[in-house]
Amino acid sequence: MPDRVEFFRLPAWAQDLLLALFITAMQVQGTASRAARDPESVLRPLSDLGHLGYVLLIAGGVVVAVRRRWPVAVFGATALASAAYYALDFPDGPGWLGLFVATYTLASLGDGRRSLVITGAGIAVLAACWLIAAADVEPPAAIGWVFFRIGASVMSAALGESVRSRRFIAAEALARAELAERTREEEARARVDEERLRIAREVHDTVAHAIAIINVQSGVTAHVLDKRPERARETLEAIERTSARALQEMRTILGVLRDDGDGRVPHPGLGQIDELTAKAREAGLEVELAVSSPPEVPSAVGSAVYRIVQESITNVIRHVGPTRVAIALDHDADTLEVRVADEGGRERAGMAAPHPGGNDGRDEPGRGIVGMRERCQLLGGELEAGPLPGGGFAVTARLPLAPTAVVGA
Repeated sequence: MPDRVEFFRLPAWAQDLLLALFITAMQVQGTASRAARDPESVLRPLSDLGHLGYVLLIAGGVVVAVRRRWPVAVFGATALASAAYYALDFPDGPGWLGLFVATYTLASLGDGRRSLVITGAGIAVLAACWLIAAADVEPPAAIGWVFFRIGASVMSAALGESVRSRRFIAAEALARAELAERTREEEARARVDEERLRIAREVHDTVAHAIAIINVQSGVTAHVLDKRPERARETLEAIERTSARALQEMRTILGVLRDDGDGRVPHPGLGQIDELTAKAREAGLEVELAVSSPPEVPSAVGSAVYRIVQESITNVIRHVGPTRVAIALDHDADTLEVRVADEGGRERAGMAAPHPGGNDGRDEPGRGIVGMRERCQLLGGELEAGPLPGGGFAVTARLPLAPTAVVGA
């Protein structure tokens, strides 16, 4: 049904043209009929002055056809026609229909204040002209039509302003709704981007750590394969465990892209630090772990600590090789501090460092340190990383136990 109604609806220009023809016919026919019924009240017939009365009535109606395109001009034309018509004492009748429609149009399609000023000024001038022209009207009771025209003009302007206000309010409400929808979409996209960044960081940490350990173990295997085959078997088993653990963590990380209930395990946290250090020892590091029993920490903080320790160990394996690493976790009432310090590059009997350049590889901070610092900042913490005076390198992170911004980690 709505489609059928829309199909039969005329375009705006056709509606205005039919309205103009109707108003013109009503003004001419209505005024002529009233003058014919009461000839004694007619001071000047419509045919006088070269049928000027008919011309003014027709002009005041025909001009309505362009009311939407030029509302101010149409209002001025109908107002001048009405003022001239009554000033020349032509017979009264429905010759004000075009003026009322033009007044309504100007108020409804205008910009509010400006259109109301123009309408109010025009009605005030017309009222003065009408009252002056009706000073000697007979019978005196006929002056009531003058006040009717004034009141109807004011009502037309008020109705037009009401329609304009409702349209303006509806447009504002629609704009606010569209803005709110765009804001929700932008927030949703931001959350998606944040989650993608989190997943990318998790993948980087997991893969980089596993590849670094596998790289060291494979180098050890190649070195001792012929001389110490039992040692080669141990390193191959360590590679197998490391790769299996990396695959498991990858499934866990990427599991957030699947539906719930797919058997995902929790994100690594403080409880997995011992397992992490055990893998580091298998990679040839001497790890000393000192942990004071921390209170219950948010999962985001625990996961961040795990990733910082993991990335620090990865950097040691990648840039230093076998060395001694001290990992310390301490806390106070509000802060959890983790420190990972190594003694720098050194050779060990039977094992070769994968990067014999020693500490030089860390002279410039890499993406790993940048990523660790970003993790700390997201949780409201801070991170310091740099070489030690006596040699080696240290990473110290301080994280609030009540993080100011918690993101999935």
